[in-house]
This record gives sequence, C-alpha cells and structure tokens, in this order.
Amino acid sequence: MEPPTWPERRKAMLERAGQTIIALALVTGVLTGCTEADESAGAARATPSGRTIPFDLSTHCGIDEARIGSTYYEAETPLSDGSGNPPEGWDNPTQHGTMTVKTKTEAVFTDDAGHEVKFRARPGASGFKRLCS
Repeated sequence: MEPPTWPERRKAMLERAGQTIIALALVTGVLTGCTEADESAGAARATPSGRTIPFDLSTHCGIDEARIGSTYYEAETPLSDGSGNPPEGWDNPTQHGTMTVKTKTEAVFTDDAGHEVKFRARPGASGFKRLCS
C-alpha cells in the first residue's frame, strides 16, 4: 500500500482538527448561542447552592440572561447601553468573573471590576428568551 499523498494527509489532519474543535465547543457550551455564553465549562452539570464557580457572562447583547447547569436565569435588572450592547465598563462579548448560586432560584455574578448582577431562575425554561446575533 502506498503512503498517502500530501493532499490526502492534509485533508485527514483538517478533518481531525475540525472534529476536535466541534467536540470542544460542545463540551464547553460554546454552541448554545450568544447569551449562553454559556457560558462556563461547568454548564453541563448541576451547580449546588452556595457554590462559586468561574463564569464567563455573555454581554454581547447586554446583560439579561445566563445559564448555570441546566437552569436558565434572567437578570433582576437587565443592563445595556440602550442599543442592545453591554454598558460602558463591561467587556464584550463576555465578562469573566464568578457566579455564586445562592439558592435554587438565585445566583449572583461578580467580577474584579466591581460589577454585580443578581439573577433569578426561570422555572421550567428550556432555552433562552432570545438569542443574540
């Protein structure tokens, strides 16, 4: 059997790289939409109350929703610049910080810049209210 040609080897490498990227995206929740953003590597598992986890909060279309584990939350006070973007002082498309699950229905996002956003669970929600484009 002849060894594969360079184009054949290149094609195989690109296919493997693409499969790896897709697998990583699925594991980390990247493919859940802009408001996922999902937002964290722990998104696939439940987060017990009182636990603080590193969290990348989606800010691209303003601060309105978050997903922690399988629970969807909405901000008590949504934040934006009035045009559907994050307010001044927030990173875009995500803000790195921590999310603390206070109870089964309450969570709080904080970061080193001093931001704090309180979230309330949306009982029975199976997706975001809107997807950011």
